[in-house]
Amino acid sequence: MDVLEAINGEVGLGLEGLDPLGGWRRTHYTSEIKPDMDGEEVTLFGWVHTIRDLGGIKFILLADREGIIQLTIPVKKVDPHLLEKAERLRKQFIIGVKGRVKAFEKAQGGVEIVPSEIRILGRAEHPLDLDPTGKIPAELDVRLNARILDLRRPESLAIFRINHHVLRAIRDFLEGEGYLEVQTPKIIATATEGGAALFPVLYFDREAFLAQSPQLYKEQLTAVFDKVYEIASYFRAEESRTTRHVAEFVSVDIEAAFATIDDVMELLERMIVYVLAYVKAKCERELETLKVELRVPELPFKRYTYDEVLKLLAERGMRIPWGEDIPTPGLRLLGELNPETYYFIVDWPTSSKPFYIKPKDSNPKICEAFDLMYGFIELASGGTRIHDKGLLVERLKGQGLSPEGFQHHLRVFDYGMPPHAGWGLGLSRLLMAITGKENIRECILFPRDRDRLTP
Repeated sequence: MDVLEAINGEVGLGLEGLDPLGGWRRTHYTSEIKPDMDGEEVTLFGWVHTIRDLGGIKFILLADREGIIQLTIPVKKVDPHLLEKAERLRKQFIIGVKGRVKAFEKAQGGVEIVPSEIRILGRAEHPLDLDPTGKIPAELDVRLNARILDLRRPESLAIFRINHHVLRAIRDFLEGEGYLEVQTPKIIATATEGGAALFPVLYFDREAFLAQSPQLYKEQLTAVFDKVYEIASYFRAEESRTTRHVAEFVSVDIEAAFATIDDVMELLERMIVYVLAYVKAKCERELETLKVELRVPELPFKRYTYDEVLKLLAERGMRIPWGEDIPTPGLRLLGELNPETYYFIVDWPTSSKPFYIKPKDSNPKICEAFDLMYGFIELASGGTRIHDKGLLVERLKGQGLSPEGFQHHLRVFDYGMPPHAGWGLGLSRLLMAITGKENIRECILFPRDRDRLTP
């Protein structure tokens, strides 16, 4: 026993019969153990995924965030103390293992660990709220109520490992394009979108609201930083109980000075292709776990005008008055015509888009706005912004909004506002498209909606 182990209380069990961590530290994750390491001693940590007892030999599958590895315990060849410890194990116990690597073709990954010592570091109370192996299906609400246990399911773990790589790819791409990452306020005094419901909060002695988007701040920042992006959580008092809407969501937002709708659409489609190619290269194991064959689309993405969409829907018996938003049944029908496909809808009626979107010079009834779709799901929206203060005030009034409520934003235009454009992308919706999940709640660690505030 070394000095560190003695200081940390290496000897003796805790009140729950737990072993101390002591001087043990991880040497490898499970995925790092390879057959060419045969004979090496390693220290692993994780949770017990499954246990099989064949009488003369015990097999324990140890899982961690990177994967699963087999522990093999030949009953008659191991120390009685180790065997006694193995007998106490149950599914989901948190354990540490010291042992030697043994190349074995029949084991998962062609390798197993023969333990020399096991430490029980955390107990799991049985019966468990759900089966983390995924063999016994559970309803989504049950899974979300026991989310940490659910996240140990290989499928759930795969989703959020992909999420990590999606975020990394987005940052790599945008920084390569010269964008600076910024952080904007999440507590605001007035609405930025002018329509979406706000969550009020008590801000000392007055009312404030949780931000719905960084829209006005990111526009202002283009007057200084030229090109900015932000990845952050936003909040909308969303009453809809759908598979696509939640009250708290992560948005990827960009804004660029001296740019138009065409520039930011082209940036967005290139970023999507970059992200998908990155995930396909980095997440082969996770995609296999999810049974997803990820296809990287070709550029450019297909573009429909709003009028073309209305015509397509009318030809199929669904007539939508010009100027109205496209309802969900219409989007679903459009998705059937474009299954598992990324495409844009452009040339929207000005009246259907927020006040800050620029009307076309050639036809002010149509604006320089777009939506990026995947099937029937809207992933992103954006366009050219208004940088003329007089026109912006006119648009505010036209949508029934008071310019006085936006005086701080309008004041920035007096300092000189460059022409600019941008978009906002729903991160979890993009993750739905990548993983093939049909409910956005599967793509959010701890989702918040009209009915769920915990865990």
